[in-house]
Amino acid sequence: MFKLGERIRKRRENLNIQTNDLAFLIGVTPSLISQIERAKAFPSIITLKKIADALQTSVGNLIGENETFSNNPLVSFDDKRLVQTNDEGTTLYLLSNHDQHKLFEPHLLTFPPGSNSTGLINYAVGQSFYYPIIGSFKIEINFKSYMLSTGDSFYLNSNSYHTITNTTQQEAHILWISANPIL
Repeated sequence: MFKLGERIRKRRENLNIQTNDLAFLIGVTPSLISQIERAKAFPSIITLKKIADALQTSVGNLIGENETFSNNPLVSFDDKRLVQTNDEGTTLYLLSNHDQHKLFEPHLLTFPPGSNSTGLINYAVGQSFYYPIIGSFKIEINFKSYMLSTGDSFYLNSNSYHTITNTTQQEAHILWISANPIL
């Protein structure tokens, strides 16, 4: 939350708005604004919306939603984001921070023994690259099957329907990088 307060302070200062004036505009005390800016207090969503409006910006900008991955390039393994889990227990994680200008998306798929990717892979114009990290997989595409083992790689056009199945009796992991053209 420190970055939230820092963003509020920087935006307020860039607009030459004093703490007292911002507090008056949104109906809170100057002390609360000061505490928010120093990460000693956390605003409610209603107060945050009022601050964003008074500072002529969005809540998304204040919370850092639109910061690019160049400002925050590291995602530790423990901070990977859960995207979805299908009925078979296969889980899809996003391995990068949000940025609307990214040209590709790195994902990690974790498969319980014998499970597949049904419902987790999007089929759109673009390309996909798969790299098995642990385990062996069968990729079925256009009525053909391909077997992949740890260290192999597989590259395809993403608009082709395909499924990936863990062919082992252990949990298996595959790296998926998808690239969609900017339209």
